Amino acid sequence: MTAWRLDHGGALIDRDRPLRWRWGARKLEGFAGDTVASALLASGEMLVARSFKYHRPRGLIGAGLEEPNVLVQLGSGAQTVPNLKATAVPLAEGLTSSPVNCWPSPQFDLLALNALIKPFIPAAFYYKTFKWPDWHLFEPLIRRAAGLGRAPGLPDPDGYEHAYERCDVLVIGGGLSGLTEALALAEHGREVVIAEHEPFWGGHRRGARSQDDAVIDDLVARLSAFANVRMSPRTLVFGAYDHGSFGLCQTFADPLADGPREKLIHLRCGQTVLASGAIERPLLFANNDLPGIMLASAGLAYLYRHAVVPGRRIGFAVNNDAGWEAALAFLLRGICPAFVIDSRPGLNVPAAEELAVAGVAVYAGTRIERALGHRQVSGVQASDAFGRIELSCDALLVAGGFNPVVNLFSQAAGRLGWSDDLAAFLPQVDGVTWRAVGRAAGAGLPAVPPIAVPDPDGKPSGSIWVDYQNDVTMRDIELAARESFSAVEHLKRYTTLGMATDQGKTSNVNGLAVMGHLTGRSPDAVGTTRFRPPYDPVTVGAFVGEARGERLDMARRLPAHAMHIARGAAMMDYGAFLRPAAYPQVHETLEAAIIREVRAVRHGVGLFDASPLGKIEVHGPDAAEFMDRCCVGTMSTLATGRCRYTLFAADTGIVIDDGVCVRMPDGSFILGTSSGGRHRVLAQLEEYLQCEWPDLAAALVDVSDQWAVLTLAGPKARSVLEGSRIAIEPGLAALPHLGFGQGSFAGRSIRVSRVSYTGETSFEIACPADLAEELAVHLLEAGAPAGIVPFGIEALDVMRIEKGFLHVGNETDGTTMPQDVGFAAPLTRKRADFIGRRGALMPVGQEAGRKQLVGLASSDGRPLPVGSHVRREGAAGSDGWVTSSVLSPTLGRPHALAMIAGGETRMGEEIVLWDLGPDNRGREFRARVVAPCAFDPEGARMRDAT
Repeated sequence: MTAWRLDHGGALIDRDRPLRWRWGARKLEGFAGDTVASALLASGEMLVARSFKYHRPRGLIGAGLEEPNVLVQLGSGAQTVPNLKATAVPLAEGLTSSPVNCWPSPQFDLLALNALIKPFIPAAFYYKTFKWPDWHLFEPLIRRAAGLGRAPGLPDPDGYEHAYERCDVLVIGGGLSGLTEALALAEHGREVVIAEHEPFWGGHRRGARSQDDAVIDDLVARLSAFANVRMSPRTLVFGAYDHGSFGLCQTFADPLADGPREKLIHLRCGQTVLASGAIERPLLFANNDLPGIMLASAGLAYLYRHAVVPGRRIGFAVNNDAGWEAALAFLLRGICPAFVIDSRPGLNVPAAEELAVAGVAVYAGTRIERALGHRQVSGVQASDAFGRIELSCDALLVAGGFNPVVNLFSQAAGRLGWSDDLAAFLPQVDGVTWRAVGRAAGAGLPAVPPIAVPDPDGKPSGSIWVDYQNDVTMRDIELAARESFSAVEHLKRYTTLGMATDQGKTSNVNGLAVMGHLTGRSPDAVGTTRFRPPYDPVTVGAFVGEARGERLDMARRLPAHAMHIARGAAMMDYGAFLRPAAYPQVHETLEAAIIREVRAVRHGVGLFDASPLGKIEVHGPDAAEFMDRCCVGTMSTLATGRCRYTLFAADTGIVIDDGVCVRMPDGSFILGTSSGGRHRVLAQLEEYLQCEWPDLAAALVDVSDQWAVLTLAGPKARSVLEGSRIAIEPGLAALPHLGFGQGSFAGRSIRVSRVSYTGETSFEIACPADLAEELAVHLLEAGAPAGIVPFGIEALDVMRIEKGFLHVGNETDGTTMPQDVGFAAPLTRKRADFIGRRGALMPVGQEAGRKQLVGLASSDGRPLPVGSHVRREGAAGSDGWVTSSVLSPTLGRPHALAMIAGGETRMGEEIVLWDLGPDNRGREFRARVVAPCAFDPEGARMRDAT
């Protein structure tokens, strides 16, 4: 226990608010304003983590999002959250946290035995091993060892929100540079959003000097007074996308608080100011991962913000002036460093003289070779021109230069340029859509010598760690170079350098420097990969937002939903809608209810709710020509007041939907689609109208939600309609099959179409959606003397299979063309071109043996399983499959529809079906190929000609 807390200072902590919390089995204390990381250090905890691969002892190295080592499991039960950076978790009363990836504790981790087999599991070992005798022999063990924290096994009780916002300028970073830039923009009337992932403003300057704090507080107060400025602390900008689009995640309060936990913001802006600061680099030397070794900037952050000192005897290893200034800052706070080692020759640094006068041992031209210690740093071994020296310390702060945080700029495809002075990449902003200020632009960063890479041929006592979180060593990079994986993309994947949750914030540039040293290139010649979102991990809950549980895929309700529930409907999800499957009576099974409903419709009358059907109105002088171009069938010859069935095809000729089109008295059209095909068809029509045929004077209006549709079907449907209060012009007697009329009910306009999907006399009555329930109740009352029953989708499906009607999605797949389902004539006879015609007429569409729609009659009376395949005679493979099948209550026997190769030429042929489903597992079925329609093939019943 070497870290400790001063009895004064700490810009962020409130000593009047002590907090009690748990770290594993230990009870610890801290203050409001602490993070889990600062509270651990203040309690003297140095060894608080284990590395991912080798389970080496690890401690804190950073103070912000750059922290690669100390990940924690927060909370328990349903509220547990894995793999949070200890540096980013605010302390709260009663907070429970524990280390990850160690058992039973970081101090004694049995999995540290992995270090014994380190020579056998170098970089990319998984590409070369576990192949014999079988990968699956090793897979369970490897999967159990993979991962870090534990995902919760219970539903997340926290709430999440999504928001969509815009602004003129997004300022990324709430340090002094970002605040100053935001103020200037606000004063010029720009709408500004300033996002800072920390809960405080001021960045690395917060707490450094009272003068700095006063300036920061003044800027925050002035910005808060602007109505055109939105200040968003605790808001991480995690992703930069095309056209000024950004992803932000705002944390509302500490994880134990009530209310929404996070909000995911989709933000668009005209300009972006990158004020994201810079992250310090560690130095490369043996055992540089020991607990107690920390970035100098992190040590200052803990000192300034939390009054925490990382050790009793602190050493510094630096290669730039900022490292000396950090050592001097400790001295000015009353903590005298033990030594400062600078790899540069000469001591032309103002701080060096002050430190030397204070009794600090200073060394110039001295290079650190390795850290001493086992479970914590106890000293260092360094060398200069005169030999080796050993120095003792219980904390070592390292300063290897700074990397501007360019991740978001890179995500947006921004170019990066190498700075020899800083040994870092800088954003090459255009000054228009992107600007960089402060440390993100390299301003105020110290010059450094080229990154020193230890001699790969040397024999250091201990590994040189490059990527702390993924346990990537210099030897791993050397192996990648030796095996020709020297390209930056190959290096990343071969060694996993920069692929951990910290995305290589402290390791990427050092890794490039090592590869460059090994291959004789500079780091910029090695290049960089394009950074990818998220910049820092974001919870799955934030991405999901409110779309979970019933809200994940919300089923829409029918306009007459209440009526269906009152009638005892068994509601099920069908596409986007919750619809009646059937209306089972008391003690009646669903199957029995379906059979009863089919027989009721066949012999009497039934009422079906078809409201989800798509209804797209086509208006304008060129409406008829537009319809001809969009439909497989010809629509321009359709008389007013008439209906016509048609198909819709993609430009490839593939059938995407079907429906019935109506020509209105004013010459406009109502284009009907299936319930599931509405959006697909509308999107295609809009695209062609706007992009391919902008010269056509036509307009599309989707009125699907404005009109409900109730279908009366059955031999007694006409009599029920005649006895209702529905008035139709020109009258029911003048409304033939495929006829259309308009009328009224309850003083409201309605539309009536003679269209049948059951094979019976049917009337599709379209009414305003808010009138649906009243109309449905009235029709059921009017049909009561005729024994009317409401029927659901399952009964409808039985009747359409008996009739052999096409159901797009059942009888079609991604290869089905119009000629495969009985629409061959329009391809050759229709004069007008239409979407999909050329695709369907290509050679692939004219090949013999294409799968065509047919019916199947079971040879032995057994129902034919859906999905069973037609065995190809004399050869391997399938000749097709059963698409729909039913044990028909009307026919008293099974009937099925199928898509079979050359089906139209195989009528009467006996075929063998083979089903691999779980109920049959390879059983054979025999059937005879017949016409799709098995019920009333002449169509007399639906034409009302009985």
